[in-house]
Amino acid sequence: MKSILPTPTFQSKIEFWAAITIFAFAVLFLVTGPEVPYLEKFQDEGIRFYYYRNFFTPQLLQFIGTFLTVLILNFILIPKLLAKEKVAKNVLWVLLAFLFLGLLFSITNTYLQAYRFGQFRTEEDTYESIFLESFHTTLTLFALFAFYTFIKYVSTYLLTNSAVIQNRFRFLTRDVQTAFVVFLVSMFLLFLADADGEVLVAWGITAPLGILYYCYSFYYLIPKSLPNKKPFRSYMSKSVLVWVLAYLPVALVSLIFIHDEETAFAYSLVNSIFQLFVTLPLVWMLYKRQMKGKEEVAVLQKELGTSNANLDFLRSQINPHFLFNALNTLYGTALQENSDRTAQGIQMLGDMMRFMLHENLQQKILLSREVEYMRNYIDLQMLRISTSPNIQIQTKIEDVIDDKFIAPMLLIPFVENAFKHGISLKNQSWIKITLHCDQNKLYFDVYNSAHAKTDNDPEKNQSGIGLVNVKQRLALLYPGKHELIIRNTPEEYFVHLTLQL
Repeated sequence: MKSILPTPTFQSKIEFWAAITIFAFAVLFLVTGPEVPYLEKFQDEGIRFYYYRNFFTPQLLQFIGTFLTVLILNFILIPKLLAKEKVAKNVLWVLLAFLFLGLLFSITNTYLQAYRFGQFRTEEDTYESIFLESFHTTLTLFALFAFYTFIKYVSTYLLTNSAVIQNRFRFLTRDVQTAFVVFLVSMFLLFLADADGEVLVAWGITAPLGILYYCYSFYYLIPKSLPNKKPFRSYMSKSVLVWVLAYLPVALVSLIFIHDEETAFAYSLVNSIFQLFVTLPLVWMLYKRQMKGKEEVAVLQKELGTSNANLDFLRSQINPHFLFNALNTLYGTALQENSDRTAQGIQMLGDMMRFMLHENLQQKILLSREVEYMRNYIDLQMLRISTSPNIQIQTKIEDVIDDKFIAPMLLIPFVENAFKHGISLKNQSWIKITLHCDQNKLYFDVYNSAHAKTDNDPEKNQSGIGLVNVKQRLALLYPGKHELIIRNTPEEYFVHLTLQL
């Protein structure tokens, strides 16, 4: 499970530029703002007001001090404290930051609120009141910053480890974790907007209860309701019973924070209505959406399994086809009673068999290995036809230097087909094979003569499985990334393959 401590670089950049933007707008409003606070109070107390001394300069210093304190806390001190790095020293720095900002607010407020010197009997009383309020304001700012830090790290932890958390606690789905993060953010914004205490209590009770109700519905109420003829009606009736039973406990919990019996019971009633008319249908909709998603995933997995099975079957069909051709080649060579050539052919066959056993079953192999296998096959065939003057074989196969990969056994079926149907020991025959790579594209051409089969040829009416297989494999492995052109006449056969690797 990932650590809760580190903050992603992207998030840090967002925080930094957000702080810069807020500071810039604050200064802009300070410069261009038409209203000057406390001006009337200065006039009422008969104290002379100086724009820069009693407003602009102290306000600007407060903005700068708050901005710098937030940057130091957010990007230096808090990360070090969470990482348990020099804890005592960094705690001392946090206290000094609090003291610095408190003193800055206290001193600047003696100029911003200089009118208050006329409201107290002595200057000491005025200073005491201003300093106490300034440190109270500083404490509030630090509390808000602590709340923000808590939300930030908890949210980062939940969203980056949601899958692991859900594996351990099945009911804590990603939706639940996201809802909890949204709740924390909304509470922070309400605090920041200085919302009324009753609003904070109401939302602080209603939102967590909604999240708990979501979990309870997802893993108990809705599954229990689905077997009924009218599942939604069954789910709704169970939910009504839940919130009727929860009315009194929620009211008692609200009473702890509100200290007003009538208001607490009113909040509990509003909460029940909110859960029944807002949360209930929302949870039902989310559950149905999740079930639909699971069904789609199941269908895709089934289709993928079918595709893999077809692909494995096609691969298995290639092996007998190859062995049949290779053994026929060695048989023809042996008939010529040339032991050296037979030994050379067996060595080539051994190399090709190793390829078949070890690399043919991989998803992808180096293109250079596929080309090497194809060259071995062509050389093996050349042993059989080298003594026939009527047969011409031309190859222009480029060496592949880069680490390019390809699905195995995609090219050889075209070459096999050319030697199988394009060679006649009695008639003039020819085969031309070219292979060229340009960046991530492969261009492969096979051009061969064609000969009519005799009536006693056992394969006269057999089209073979090689080309059929390779077409299906191309469709499965390279959808939209290949172009296969085949032209067939009674005298010649041409194949052009363009493949995006």
